[in-house]
Amino acid sequence: MQKNKSLVVGITGGIAAYKAAELVRLLIKSDIGVQVVMTESATQFITPTTMQALSGNPVFVGMWDENIGGGMPHIELSRNADAILIAPCTAEFVAKLLHGRADDLLSTICLARDCPLLVAPAMNKQMWENPATQRNFDQLEADNIRILGPGNGEQACGEIGDGRMLEATELLAHVKAHFTKKILSNKKLLITAGATLEMVDPVRGITNLSSGKMGYALAQVAADMGAEVTLVSGVSHLQVPINVNIKHATSTETMHTTVMDNISNQDIFISVAAVSDYAPNETANQKIKKSAESLTIKLKRNKDILAEVANLPSPPFCVGFAAESENIIEYASQKRINKKLPLIVANEVTSAMGSDSNQVTLIDDKGNHPLQRTSKVSIATSILEHMHKLL
Repeated sequence: MQKNKSLVVGITGGIAAYKAAELVRLLIKSDIGVQVVMTESATQFITPTTMQALSGNPVFVGMWDENIGGGMPHIELSRNADAILIAPCTAEFVAKLLHGRADDLLSTICLARDCPLLVAPAMNKQMWENPATQRNFDQLEADNIRILGPGNGEQACGEIGDGRMLEATELLAHVKAHFTKKILSNKKLLITAGATLEMVDPVRGITNLSSGKMGYALAQVAADMGAEVTLVSGVSHLQVPINVNIKHATSTETMHTTVMDNISNQDIFISVAAVSDYAPNETANQKIKKSAESLTIKLKRNKDILAEVANLPSPPFCVGFAAESENIIEYASQKRINKKLPLIVANEVTSAMGSDSNQVTLIDDKGNHPLQRTSKVSIATSILEHMHKLL
């Protein structure tokens, strides 16, 4: 995501206004500047004082607020923003946008803007399904206004269906995607992530401590950068990234099959999954009972997915990961040469698995490129930017 971006967050009068508080908190935490503008009806659901405390900026409601210089708030506020997000956006406010009405501060800002407009619908199921509402949203999309959602689930009225506003974390992901340079547009990218699980019997298996966070971060950032992303995920409990096609593959054998079935026409393959090198020769049909003092399980070597992809007649650009506990750079460099990879990412295994941060070294034909410890999202961004330069 590009740094130092600013966003006008418009809040209209719906019960989902309470979610705007968490959204603003997350935006500020992500270093996105926020200016909150509320409609009069929105103040019946959440107070300007709350939003001012969270955003760190004065909150504007009326057209004639003397705190906005020049007497033209609709100009001042929109010109200083990189985008405007209306969350929640009620059915009434959608109708205003459609007809170009400008009878309050927020609608006037939207009409006078020269920046992108994003809206997060929030309304009752029947209101969302009403033909008039559907026509309005169709026209907004035709006017290049981006619609985020709505989500499906239980609503304040007790009904269940489409119409509820997306959660704050989902909206944050959409905003970050909007602000990310599309350096991977028209690229198809396949990523593996998470741990594999090799079953010993119906209830026991051999696995590892990988959380999938690094692979999921790469998938999300790559999608934000404009790539068409397919994520082949092993064992992981993470939320599926937005705009990413996910395929689940628990065992190494299943992951191998899934990758090979989807690798054709891919421009890039990034192997992040912590794939088990070995699997039991046989999986017991029934739970193995505790009897003898020791149990011997014979293992067989699994297929090397990355090596197989890298050795295809016309392979995609392949990026590997080397999680090592010692001699990290030496072992990773040798792995890159052995598998004929243009780029490999080396990291210390115990400090990376399960953590939200990472410290890696990128290794390519020109040498080693160490990165400082930071969040896995930031690491993912650096990896993909470096990869883009090599491409």
